Amino acid sequence: MSNLFDTLKDQLAGNIKKIVFPEGSDDRILEAASKLAAEGIVTPVLVGDRSKLEQQALELNSTLNNCEVVNPEDYDDFDAMVESFVERRKGKATEEEARKILKDMNYFGTMLVYMGKADGLVSGAVNSTAKTVRPALQIIKTRPGIKKTSGVFIMVREEEKYVFADCAINIAPNSQDLAEIAIASAETAEMFDIDPRVAMLSFSTKGSAQSEETEKVSEAVRIAKEMAPELVLDGEFQFDAAFVPSVAEKKAPDSEIQGDANVFVFPGLEAGNIGYKIAQRLGNYDAVGPILQGLNAPVNDLSRGCNADDVYKLAIITAAQANHAED
Repeated sequence: MSNLFDTLKDQLAGNIKKIVFPEGSDDRILEAASKLAAEGIVTPVLVGDRSKLEQQALELNSTLNNCEVVNPEDYDDFDAMVESFVERRKGKATEEEARKILKDMNYFGTMLVYMGKADGLVSGAVNSTAKTVRPALQIIKTRPGIKKTSGVFIMVREEEKYVFADCAINIAPNSQDLAEIAIASAETAEMFDIDPRVAMLSFSTKGSAQSEETEKVSEAVRIAKEMAPELVLDGEFQFDAAFVPSVAEKKAPDSEIQGDANVFVFPGLEAGNIGYKIAQRLGNYDAVGPILQGLNAPVNDLSRGCNADDVYKLAIITAAQANHAED
């Protein structure tokens, strides 16, 4: 696991990113922000009242040195933010409504990213996933060619690294959704120094069974190959055909994936969520994530049961996503 984050830190060396933490008054956020700032990896942007946060940090034996603190109540560019928000929402919010909405820490933090005041956002230690993701979808929005955001886990065990998608967001993706998830997941893989070889999973391998479910996946393969012809991608595969060379030789001898896939796209959220947890609990893989992908700027969601180390790691991932987007 340490090697994974060492790689990301190396990528960030000399290219420090600003990451917004809307939940600046949470102890776990303050501890992680202090560590990130001290290491010079990320510039934390904490949303809250400076004097209160400084006192809180002091009680935690931490410091806000090299952290930025912004408060919606006295933010110098608040009027400009309101104007920008109204324009972005295209008639869905009046100026009066915008002034109320932007006092919400998550909306305020998301607008900092949208306006280029920060490079990414990490939230969810206190708030629900919906409160983190909704402002991102309304303001930052998905990248061209991507209609839906998705969530991946990087599965790590010693030197092994794999990408599992979508394990967090889309319950029943259609063929187009799966194709977009595959392409976005390949980009995420590259960020973690994984040369992507994408397997689209099913309970069938290359037509060994036929149903609406298998046809959905085979159609997703066709769409993905049209969208990204340079990408090494194939399916539909049962997991063993995607992962075990001897099985691939028998079940899919003509495929460019010969048991050497490292990015696995599950056909639905049930399979994805169950799959990553089986690998985590029975296979002793560390599950890093969920990492949200497909947005115009990175926004990531913490678990409310997270600790300061989880916050620290997700901030590094978010900064690396911002860095990768510039390449």
